[in-house]
Amino acid sequence: MVIAAPASGSGKTTVATGLVGALRWAGHRVAPFKVGPDYIDPGYHGLAAGRPGRNLDPVLVGAQRIGPLFAHGAADCDIAVVEGVMGLFDGKIDVDNAAASAEGSTAQVAASLGAPVVLVVDARGHSQSLAAVLHGFATFDAGVRIGGVILNRVGSERHEHVLRDAAVRVGVPVLGVVPRMAELEVPSRHLGLIPAVEHGRAAVDAVESMTELIGTHVDLDAVVRLANSTVSAPTWDPVAEVGDAETSRPVIALAGGAAFTFGYAEHRELLEAAGACVETFDPLHDQLPADVAGLVLPGGFPEEHAGDLSANAALRQQVHELALRGLPMHAECAGLLYLSRSLDGVPMAGVVDVDAEFGSRLTLGYRDAVALVDSPLWQAGERVVGHEFHRTTLTAAPTGAWGWRTWDGVSAREGFVADGVHASYLHTHPAGNPRAVRRFVGAAATWTD
Repeated sequence: MVIAAPASGSGKTTVATGLVGALRWAGHRVAPFKVGPDYIDPGYHGLAAGRPGRNLDPVLVGAQRIGPLFAHGAADCDIAVVEGVMGLFDGKIDVDNAAASAEGSTAQVAASLGAPVVLVVDARGHSQSLAAVLHGFATFDAGVRIGGVILNRVGSERHEHVLRDAAVRVGVPVLGVVPRMAELEVPSRHLGLIPAVEHGRAAVDAVESMTELIGTHVDLDAVVRLANSTVSAPTWDPVAEVGDAETSRPVIALAGGAAFTFGYAEHRELLEAAGACVETFDPLHDQLPADVAGLVLPGGFPEEHAGDLSANAALRQQVHELALRGLPMHAECAGLLYLSRSLDGVPMAGVVDVDAEFGSRLTLGYRDAVALVDSPLWQAGERVVGHEFHRTTLTAAPTGAWGWRTWDGVSAREGFVADGVHASYLHTHPAGNPRAVRRFVGAAATWTD
């Protein structure tokens, strides 16, 4: 089922994560998903499920891949929980006219999966008017089926009674009533929750508390009876997506650890399907493998770990020297910052001739981009949809890996390409760009030190 809400901040992540954990405790094999480009919530889903949390983003991968990716992620499971994004019907803003669309919305994904929606409503401030809210969401789009509601942050038994009556009035089943539990709040910062990897044992404790809360206050049997999907798409196959694999098995070093937590499970699967031997390393204290032939630096929070990243001088020097020798490098957002000269005044790898600074302005949104030059991943003229999500800025203008138009019609250039390096703020989803992954592994296979 799809866990959605009328608006952000309603408690979707607590309910979805707790539901995944509670269903697992009840003996189910649970597949967790998140709508949209979010990297953080799937980390908590993964802790609860004991398997990777995955994303379903029709904007980044194409609507035609949602069914196959769902089938791939739900393989060997008997139930799937899909956490939505923002409000149920909130989608991508059209850059041409600043009009909202359903593209990328939770509603679009629910309709694609043919799955029922469980609406999580923050009950604070609601009384009989809840009936109007539920009626509106249940009738707004005939292609989206509201299967029930979970009332969150309910203040008292009397409050619960009034809300239940309102739901009965419009025929929406109440699947659970969750009391206010402020102690379950997970610490957050400028881009949302602190990633589970960084939060360590506290993240595990939070997931266990969510699991106990939802398991106690939600009717799991009713949830299981409700769960359904009409998806009949073939299962996504990374081998079929990339074609012939490299037989030389080039070693691709993939950055991980606390500073590089933004990634998709399908990325590693595609790299391996293309013939790469993927070795994960932590830039906070590791060095690259001796036989490295390619480097992937995904997104994350390097600004929170800049001092420790800088202290690993041996790795910074190694990356700098290999870049000069043309080693294929794919760096997104955090990866770009790591390749800069400095981040908030402390030295980084010095591959890209810019300095980076953390600021107060959030850059956020999808980008319909075109590759401006050839690189180890894209050919000039290729189009891709990506997503920006950062509060850092660069002290020098980009040379231009990507180009796009902003909402007010201004041409924008972003990112850097030089020799084997492709560094950009733009996050892309590898499942939506399998040819780029195949090309990158091919570049690694032909690289010689």
